[in-house]
Amino acid sequence: MTPPYGPFLINPPTNVTAIHQHARTPKEEDNPVFSMAWLPEGWTPALVAVDIDGTLTDANKLLHVGAVEALRALEAAGIPVIICTGNTRPIAYGLWRFIGLSGPLVCENGGVLWYPDGTVVLRAEGREAEEACRWVAEQLPGIDANGIATNRWRESEWCLKTDEDMEAIQAALANSPWSHLTVLRTGFAIHVMDPCLSKGQGLSAVLERLGVAPEDVLAVGDAPNDLSMFELVGWSVAVGGAFPEVEAVASMCSPEPHGATFPPLVEAILAQKKAEG
Repeated sequence: MTPPYGPFLINPPTNVTAIHQHARTPKEEDNPVFSMAWLPEGWTPALVAVDIDGTLTDANKLLHVGAVEALRALEAAGIPVIICTGNTRPIAYGLWRFIGLSGPLVCENGGVLWYPDGTVVLRAEGREAEEACRWVAEQLPGIDANGIATNRWRESEWCLKTDEDMEAIQAALANSPWSHLTVLRTGFAIHVMDPCLSKGQGLSAVLERLGVAPEDVLAVGDAPNDLSMFELVGWSVAVGGAFPEVEAVASMCSPEPHGATFPPLVEAILAQKKAEG
């Protein structure tokens, strides 16, 4: 039997009660996730930008299968998906290829842009960030200068492990030749990077090249490095489990955790697109 949330959704939503500011019908009470307002009335995104870690995946870095099917459904409906991540280009490209997406990639918090025609734009050089992290490790015994495993592929930044003492790292860098670098923690790493880098700036450059207005874009994320992306676009969705500061600025907060956000969100997008004819 085909489930009510669509044939492409493998993982059904969990039974979470959504909070509304208006009265709801008994039918809505029976199906709160799908009756809630995922989108502004009468609006359909021209493009969807999505984070990877903590958004498409859970806290254990497991990819939500229903999210994969939902993104494929967006692409099939003519709505391109852009991966906008703090992760590296090889990892983002692998997801892009195996999910079957068509949009460009914004990697390393906007430090690396990749386009399907093979064009790569490197917006910063990662050697300076690495040097800074290795210097910090000399000043603060116990800091692992090698950082996380994906540093071997990083091109524009350097990442330390997320459980390191970020305040101590920031204090050390503030009195160093690298005081201009940005230090930002997500749920999976402490990113040390050029201050010119952000997901918002990287996504803005991609949208300009594509000729898509930021207000026509929907973004989905969970962590502080998604804030600049949320500020740029027309509508933003914080997945369940997002950082409080992300929930505070999102256009709407999903009652569904991490990747489980995508099946009902995409169902709403496709329903709105169908209604527009």
